[in-house]
Amino acid sequence: MTTRSNGDHHTGGSYPQRRPHYGGGASSYGGGSASFRGCCCCIFLLLVFLVLLALAVALVVVLVVKPRKPQFDLNQVSVQYLLVASPSAPAATAAQPANAVPGAAYLSLNITLLFTAVNPNKVGIRYGATALYVMYHGVPLGVAAVPGFEQPAHSTRLLQTRVIVDRFNVLQADAQDLMRDAAIYDRVDLRITGDVGAKILVLGFSSPKVQVSVDCTIAISPRSQSLKYKQCGVDGLSV
Repeated sequence: MTTRSNGDHHTGGSYPQRRPHYGGGASSYGGGSASFRGCCCCIFLLLVFLVLLALAVALVVVLVVKPRKPQFDLNQVSVQYLLVASPSAPAATAAQPANAVPGAAYLSLNITLLFTAVNPNKVGIRYGATALYVMYHGVPLGVAAVPGFEQPAHSTRLLQTRVIVDRFNVLQADAQDLMRDAAIYDRVDLRITGDVGAKILVLGFSSPKVQVSVDCTIAISPRSQSLKYKQCGVDGLSV
C-alpha cells in the first residue's frame, strides 16, 4: 500500500517536471534562430559597406587620376621581301602576263612592324599579350605577336615584331586580284588589325581591361620591295 502509493505519487509528479523541459527547448531553438538571423544581417551590412567603400575609392581614383585611353599605333614597316607567284611559275616579283587568269597564287612575306605605345596617364599601364592579324582581302595570312609588358606613366615605348608568311596559297578570285595588283599596279594591299588589352595600375591594383583597337592598311611594292603606303585610322601616309 505504501509502496504503491509512493509509486503513484512518484509517477504523477513526473509530468510537471517534463513540461518545463519541453518549453525550455523551444525557447532555446527560438533564441538560436534569432542569433542566426542577426548574424546574417551583420554579414549583409558588412558586404554592403565594403561595396560602397570600393565604389568610393574608385570614384576618388577616377577624379584624381583622370585615366585616359592609351595609344597603340603602327609606326614603321620594314619590308624584307614580298614574293607573288602562280603555281606554275617560281616565286618572283616580275610581272605576270595581263591576260593570265590563275586559279591560285602563292604569297610569301617577311616584314618587320614597329609599334608605338603611348601612356598619357599619371599612373602605369599593363598590356596583355596581343596577336595582330595580317590579312589580304579578309583572309588571315599571318600573326604579329606582341608580348605583354608594363609601361610607366607619361612614357612612350617602341615594340618590334616580325611577320613571316611562307608560300600562302591564295585561291580563285583573290588569286586573280593578287596577281593583277602585283603585275599591273605594283602593289599588294595588306591589312593589320586586332585589339590590344590594357589595364591601368593604381596603388598595386588594376582597373578593368580597356581595349585599344589597331586597324591599319599598308601597300607594298613587289618590284622595289618597299612600303608604298600606310594608313592607320583616319590619316594616311604615302611613302
